[in-house]
Amino acid sequence: MSTFSLTRRRTLGLLGAAAITPGLGAWAKAASRPTLRIQPARAELLKGFVTDAMVSTLPDAPPPVLRLKQGQPFTARVENATPDYTTMHWHGLRLPNAMDGVPYLTQFPIGQGEAFDYTFTPPDAGTYWYHPHCMTMDQMARGLTGILVVEEAEPPGFDRDIALNLRDFRLGGDGQFIDLWTARGAARAGTFGTVMTTNWATEPVEEVPAGGLVRLRVAATDTARIYKLFLPGAQGLVIALDGHPLAVPLPLPVSDAEALLLAPGQRADLAIAMPPTEGATVDLMTHAPGKPRLMARLLASGGTLKRELTELKPLAPNDIPEPELDKARVEELVFGWSPEGNLPNDGLCGTMGYTFWSINRLPWPGDAAGAGPLVDLRQGESVILRLRNESPNDHPIHLHGLAFKVIRSNRREVSSHWTDTALLLEKEVLDIAFVADNPGDWAFHCHVIEHQKTGLAGYIRIS
Repeated sequence: MSTFSLTRRRTLGLLGAAAITPGLGAWAKAASRPTLRIQPARAELLKGFVTDAMVSTLPDAPPPVLRLKQGQPFTARVENATPDYTTMHWHGLRLPNAMDGVPYLTQFPIGQGEAFDYTFTPPDAGTYWYHPHCMTMDQMARGLTGILVVEEAEPPGFDRDIALNLRDFRLGGDGQFIDLWTARGAARAGTFGTVMTTNWATEPVEEVPAGGLVRLRVAATDTARIYKLFLPGAQGLVIALDGHPLAVPLPLPVSDAEALLLAPGQRADLAIAMPPTEGATVDLMTHAPGKPRLMARLLASGGTLKRELTELKPLAPNDIPEPELDKARVEELVFGWSPEGNLPNDGLCGTMGYTFWSINRLPWPGDAAGAGPLVDLRQGESVILRLRNESPNDHPIHLHGLAFKVIRSNRREVSSHWTDTALLLEKEVLDIAFVADNPGDWAFHCHVIEHQKTGLAGYIRIS
C-alpha cells in the first residue's frame, strides 16, 4: 500500500568504546563519542515470537539510552550500512542548525556506506530522545527511537535513574509486522499498534532499593499513541516536563481520573519515593481501551534506605531567554485538512502516497521540494505563535531547535513550563511564546508521524 519497501532492513546499531548495561531503562551509554551503525535487528516483542525487520541500535535490543553531560561536547558518528537513507534528529535539544538531522533542510540524507558526524554541546539538562527524520514513519514504527539523557552538573540525589521508552508496535498474531500505517489512520488520529511495550518489553519489572528515591524518565516515542499515565498509591512528584524542570513540582498522578498526558514526543521526569517494605511495588499504568495497562513495575528490594523526597536537591532551571510578551510579534498558523489534489514528493526519504493535512492551507510538499518558511523571524525577537486547530483531531506540535512556553488556550488552563512539544487539542487555539535566539531553518510539525508525512509540517526561519 505504500511506496516504502517493507523488505528492506533499517536500524541504528551502537558500536563504540563504552559498555552498555542491560536492564529496564538501562542500555545506558556514558561515552561522549559513540558510533551508531545502522543494521537489522530482531526481538521478542510478543511472548513466544521473534519479530524480524526491527529497526534499532543493537541487533537484539532497543536503542540504548545515551547519557550526556550538560555543557560538555558530544559527538556521535552515524554510519549507514543499508540501502535506505536516514538522518538522526536529537528531539528537544537546542543545538546548531547543521546538527539537527532534518533531510534537505539541514543536511543531505545519509546513504549506504556513508557516515555523518553530529557534534554539539547540550546547554540544557533533562530528558530528550533521538529518532530518524528520513524514512521517518517506517524506521520509527520498526523501533528506531531512543532516549537521550543530559545529566545535571550537580546530581540531585536519586538512588536510581531509570529511563522508560514507551511505544507500541503493529504486530500480527505471529509476532511479525502488519501494515505500519493505514490511510484511515493517517486521516484521523493515527494508526495505533497492537502490542504496547516499555523498552521493547511487555510489563517489565525493575528491582530498586526499598525506601529509596527513584527518578523515572518517561518518554512517549510512539508514532501515534497518547499515553495517559498514573501510579496508583505511589508517593512522589512530577519534577520536569519535556526536559525542563518545573518551578513548582506537580503532584504525582495516582488515578486514571488525574492521569498525566504524554503525547508522541513528550517526556516527564517523576521522583518516586519507594515503599520501605521489601517486595512492595509501584506500578506505572496507562489508560487503554478495555482496562488500564501496566507499562512497568518497580519492585522494592533489600533493606530500606529510609529516604525522603525532601532530601532531593531542586533541579536547576535551564538558561533560556524569556520572551517579552508585551513586545512580541504575533503570527497565526492554521492546522487543518489539506486541499485536494496535492501529493507529497519526499525524494529519498519516502512518501506515504497521499496528503490529508496542511498548515495555513498548504500541505508540506515533501522533504526535497524546497518550500518556503512558514514564518521568517529576526534573530533575538520575541515571538508568539498562535496555533489554530481547525481539525477534529489532536496534534502534538513539535518545534526543533528552540524551547517555548504555552501561554494561553481558548479551551483550558495551561502550564507555562518550557517545552518543545505541545499537545494542540481539537478546535483549540493555543498561543506559544519564545525568543528567536537560535539561527537557522527549524522544522515545525505534528509528531503523529502519519500527520507529518501527509502534509502537517513546515519550518520556521530565524536569520
